[in-house]
Amino acid sequence: MKINECMTRDVRIVDPDETVQDAARVMADIDAGILPVGENDRLVGIVTDRDIAIRAVALGRRPSARIRDVMSGTVAYCFEDDDSEDVLDTMANFQIRRMPVLDRNKRLVGIVSITDLAHNGEASRAGRALGDITRPSGLHSQSL
Repeated sequence: MKINECMTRDVRIVDPDETVQDAARVMADIDAGILPVGENDRLVGIVTDRDIAIRAVALGRRPSARIRDVMSGTVAYCFEDDDSEDVLDTMANFQIRRMPVLDRNKRLVGIVSITDLAHNGEASRAGRALGDITRPSGLHSQSL
């Protein structure tokens, strides 16, 4: 299966100069825990609810802090024509549950989650990937 067959196309993008409060409000409005960060028509990062909790709230930053100060600037992504097996392998290797989806011009066209893949015929492979994603490691440690 190709990623464009199961990804979510309706994606909200935030600007890195918007506030963490703005990002949290958007997350609440659309019931999501991740937002792509875009600037000048390019993906420049990802901000998650965890980023806001650890890099903003836990450090005593104000709600007016900029997204660019708490976002993850390194983004693992896939292409819309990638095979689902390859994307699941990437998710497992990087221990991530969601990935931005780009077209071959590197424009954001969606987001794919491990749940999207599991619900679209890849349940067994998604389960194995989830096992790898949840294994203990320091890969995404945000310890203070």
